[in-house]
Amino acid sequence: MITVNDHQTEWLFDPWKHLGPKRRKLLEKSWSEVFRKYLLETLPVNKVAKHFDKVMGRPSKELYTAIGALILQQFHDLSDPEVSMALAFNEQWHYALDINDESDASKYISERTIRTYRKILIEEGLDRVLFETLTDSLITAFGVDTSKQRLDSTLIQSNMRKLGRIRIFATTIRKFLKKLKRKHPDLFDTLLESEFTERYLGKESEGCFSRVKPSEASRTLDELAHDLLHLVELFNSYDTVSLLSEYKLLERVLSEQCRLTGSGADTKVEVKPPKEVSPDSLQNPSDPDAGYDNYKGQGYQLQIMETYQTENKDKKKPNLITYVDIEPACDHDANALQPAIDAVLKRGCCPEELTCDTLYGGDDSVQEAAAKGVKIVAPLAGHAPSGNINLSNFTFDETTHCVTRCPEGHKPDDVCRTQTNRIQARFNKNICCACSRLENCTVQPGKKASYLRYDDKTLRLNRRRAYEQTREFKDKYRWRAGIEGTNSHLKSDVRAKRLRVRGMDSVHFAVILKVVGLNIMRCVKALYTAFHPYFTQMYVLKNIPVAWIHKLYAIFPYFVVKEHV
Repeated sequence: MITVNDHQTEWLFDPWKHLGPKRRKLLEKSWSEVFRKYLLETLPVNKVAKHFDKVMGRPSKELYTAIGALILQQFHDLSDPEVSMALAFNEQWHYALDINDESDASKYISERTIRTYRKILIEEGLDRVLFETLTDSLITAFGVDTSKQRLDSTLIQSNMRKLGRIRIFATTIRKFLKKLKRKHPDLFDTLLESEFTERYLGKESEGCFSRVKPSEASRTLDELAHDLLHLVELFNSYDTVSLLSEYKLLERVLSEQCRLTGSGADTKVEVKPPKEVSPDSLQNPSDPDAGYDNYKGQGYQLQIMETYQTENKDKKKPNLITYVDIEPACDHDANALQPAIDAVLKRGCCPEELTCDTLYGGDDSVQEAAAKGVKIVAPLAGHAPSGNINLSNFTFDETTHCVTRCPEGHKPDDVCRTQTNRIQARFNKNICCACSRLENCTVQPGKKASYLRYDDKTLRLNRRRAYEQTREFKDKYRWRAGIEGTNSHLKSDVRAKRLRVRGMDSVHFAVILKVVGLNIMRCVKALYTAFHPYFTQMYVLKNIPVAWIHKLYAIFPYFVVKEHV
């Protein structure tokens, strides 16, 4: 039976009057007020309610409370038992979730219920719905300007151990044998006569492969590869075994880490060199979705896009994260640009100008974004050629992209577009040979004339190179650095650096709700900075002498320390 309370109708008598004016004021200047005022009523309870019958069965947990508790769990980085305690005794949670009675039905939630509702939200994909709904609500409520945004990625890690190749082999085999023993004990008994059970399931098996000497690593890997091949071939004909996820991990490790030669009884296995192993290979059998990046490491990659203000005159408008996505660490950043633009375009918060780093700024990506009305501010990869005269020094017709004058002011004798869509300009050879800048010029002398050959893409890249050297570009691009602070806040404030969960679905759910929590914190800061007189005054402390700070510390110790820690 569905239980949903009315959180829209105002109370005739204030249920929070018992707190007193000072404690009530603290609540109104905290995250509780932002959540209660702007987010509570927008929670998608209708999409969760369809999992329960309207009249039959026991009453469900109040849906606003259940969904809100899962958001606050990731916001505060709590375990399931801690969520149960917080909902039972934390006054801030009661205020945020609009719980004003003392019944267990309202203020108690079991760990099993938490897991049940979390499973529902993950299966329905409501983490994405929650993020978009709540973020759009905050954008509207605070009047955030989304015309300028920035995009970047950062590495996050799930609750998995970092394993080397030897332990990847050994752990995968061990997991399969344990599952085989539990699901198919009759087939497991066929291995008792061999050394498999003792080697991988014995008392010392856990540390056996973690103490391998470097000089013995190659031989140990060969032995593990042969054991892996033996298990794959032995149970390949059993349909009930081959469908197990643990068996599929055996096949995956064998294909990613090993090279097979021959067939049938003559099949031989050889371990691949590390350079030949793909970055999307299995990093840990406990988390098959994680990837590897040579620069960042193992785990997942978080793509975030946020708004920013070049003139922060109105401190009541916070910078909010408008887009977030999770992908394996091995995925390239260039592939994340268009999905990010498409996502915010559908929600009506698409930027006019998007600032990002070099990996997002490929020519194809920039052109595709421009077709959607988004200007990409990003430098090109590599270094610009120095001392040469490139296409940016010539004068062109903006409609046809045909050259009209060279840097010395000479007109070409003829300009045409070839069948391969390249443009060829023919200059007078005598004039070009007499030019003092011929050695550094891109015009190449031929038998009858001097030629300048280029295409539209080359012209665009040369113009972008020239634009990167201007003061205008540098003034725009310098704002990209601010998103590095956002990455840091995500990892420190809401603990997104290393999560409590494993697997893409669970990681996606946890990170997206943590981003919602960071947006809430930013809104609180905007309100607190705008309304609290002491906090607003403390922003000028950095510009006054240290001796004055010590004097102010004696009067307002909390605010001075908070600003300077």
